[in-house]
Amino acid sequence: MKHLPSLLAGACALLALSAAHAAPTVTRLTPPSELFSSGRPEPVIARFLPGQRFDLQATIKPDAGQRITAARFLIDGKPVDATVALRDCAAGCVKGVAAETAIATVRAVSLQKAGRHTFSVEATQADGQTVSATGNLDVVSFTTAMGPKVKNLIILVGDGMGAAQRTAARIVKGGYAQGKVIQPLAMDTFPATGMVKTASLNSVVTDSAPGMTAYVSGNKNNNNEEGVFPDDTVDAFDNPRIEYLSEYLHRTQGKALGVVTTADVFDATPAGNAVHTSNRGAGTGIVDQFFDDRARTGLTVLLGGGRKWFLPAGTAGSERAEASDYAFSASDPHTAEIVKRWGAAPGAKDKGRDLIREFQDAGYRYAPTRTALDAAVAGAGADKLLGLFAFSNMNVALDKIDGRRGAKKGLAGGSVVDDYGFPDQPMLDEMAQAALATLRKQPQGFVLMIEGASIDKQAHNMDSERWMLDTIEFDRAVQVAQDFAREQGDTLVIVTADHECSGAALIGGSMLTDQALLDAATKKGAANLRDKVVGVYEKAGFPRYRIAADGYPEATDIDYRLLVGYGANADRYEDWRTNQTPLRDAQQPLAKSEPLKWYPANAAERDDAQGEFLVTGQVPGEQAVHTATDIPLSAFGPGALAFTGVIDNTDVFFKLAQAAVKGTTAPADASGAKRPAKSPRQ
Repeated sequence: MKHLPSLLAGACALLALSAAHAAPTVTRLTPPSELFSSGRPEPVIARFLPGQRFDLQATIKPDAGQRITAARFLIDGKPVDATVALRDCAAGCVKGVAAETAIATVRAVSLQKAGRHTFSVEATQADGQTVSATGNLDVVSFTTAMGPKVKNLIILVGDGMGAAQRTAARIVKGGYAQGKVIQPLAMDTFPATGMVKTASLNSVVTDSAPGMTAYVSGNKNNNNEEGVFPDDTVDAFDNPRIEYLSEYLHRTQGKALGVVTTADVFDATPAGNAVHTSNRGAGTGIVDQFFDDRARTGLTVLLGGGRKWFLPAGTAGSERAEASDYAFSASDPHTAEIVKRWGAAPGAKDKGRDLIREFQDAGYRYAPTRTALDAAVAGAGADKLLGLFAFSNMNVALDKIDGRRGAKKGLAGGSVVDDYGFPDQPMLDEMAQAALATLRKQPQGFVLMIEGASIDKQAHNMDSERWMLDTIEFDRAVQVAQDFAREQGDTLVIVTADHECSGAALIGGSMLTDQALLDAATKKGAANLRDKVVGVYEKAGFPRYRIAADGYPEATDIDYRLLVGYGANADRYEDWRTNQTPLRDAQQPLAKSEPLKWYPANAAERDDAQGEFLVTGQVPGEQAVHTATDIPLSAFGPGALAFTGVIDNTDVFFKLAQAAVKGTTAPADASGAKRPAKSPRQ
């Protein structure tokens, strides 16, 4: 035992020596790969088109007291011939990543050869020790075309629209007679339908950002991120990029881009077609990127809400701020390479920027109202178009229609749209018509995304009649797109959603007249508002809504109405009546001013427990949430038959690209669309 102290000392010395020579480690390798994460070669996570651009990146942790001095990337064992930007985390990384950790990046890489590829990083630290890590990716080949190339792509996204939302709109608008639909929705008439799996890179339940970008990048993103892979830096605009469909087709074919939404244009779905950021909430930088990088995306039409981001700071309603903006430093190779390799604008912290004026100076016709939008496309029409019809999200269909009908449902004596200060807003189908009138002039064709945003927003609010009417409004835009595609013959249209919202369920129909339902509310409680109201099976019957000349129900408080429940809801009180006003929209810059401050802030305040029928929620908080449920996708036009079966959301990207780049994979379009006449040169 007398030698024990010396033995312990020797062991400690060996451990210290071992620790001193422990190898550095690669903690993140991008693009994401199961080969790197788990050692399994399948499934392959990252997939790209031949020539589609993407960034390579690795996070490398050195030994204690060491630093990474060099790194290089290899693809299929061959070094990538591009500058490796190497920086440490002293410049700012996420919590838990040590300051000496290095981030190595190569920007705008592409591969032409189809098939499976390996990529790897090799890094060296100051004492000469090295580390390497390997991942894999696929380059998806184009298949032999059996039909013509598609000139135009129209992607219609009913945000949050699952099967229940589609069915509810059909019941309300189309009606049923002895079990048969009297008038189908436009989207019901599309010849091909499939089901889409919607999981994001980091969750089985996606949000709208990766839900949209999967369709137009072919890759999974983390929730809240758009057109980028996750990284370990805190900068929202320096993440590894993925080339969008709009960028790819503009670069290779000269196609234009149109973005139409009823949301604020900075919102996740519209931005997820052209903007690269890890923070879907960085509004100033997002709208600046729309404009500054328009030469890369072909942005020609931008319509929606969101004027607050375009007005100089200090202007009434403006919310431009340096905190949500970006500027790439020329002295930092990590971001300078974005400008050099991607051709992106460097950005600037310019909260005083008048972005509306800059759009106008660049040749865009600007429309702040429906009337101005009509004028902008009248006659020869605009070649480029910007429309901003609200400070933030536009009002929903029910409230816009009430405003047009003169209904005095606002809290200041007028309509809801009067209260918001924007009484002359267009409907989504009117915006779609204006966008197509502008984009049809593009000789090389276009990619157009049209979003019905508040199907989701009102499902979050558990406001059934508002999301049902927004789904009807969305379907009217679907009809506009279908009519255009049928006329042109060279346009592929898909209608889908980014995810389902709220777990909406059409549980049956009311067994009471509307007056009896009002009486039931005064008697209160589940015994009166559930047991005596909710008709299931044959007691549900067929709710009959009368449709006015404007295409929307004359009234939503009807006898024997459709009843909606929720499976992913917060606590709420239910009385089965149409809510007079929407909830307060916290994104509005004047939400705390009269009369908007009088609007209920949440469902509990709105419902007010009047009928004392509490529906206990399955989720915490004040809102219903997205679900992991698969969602339907329907397609029309050349290439429509490719969109069948149960597919991943990233598969949609490759099917769209196939139709636009090489041609459709079915010999007939099966859509009823006319074929374009061949020119003498074809």
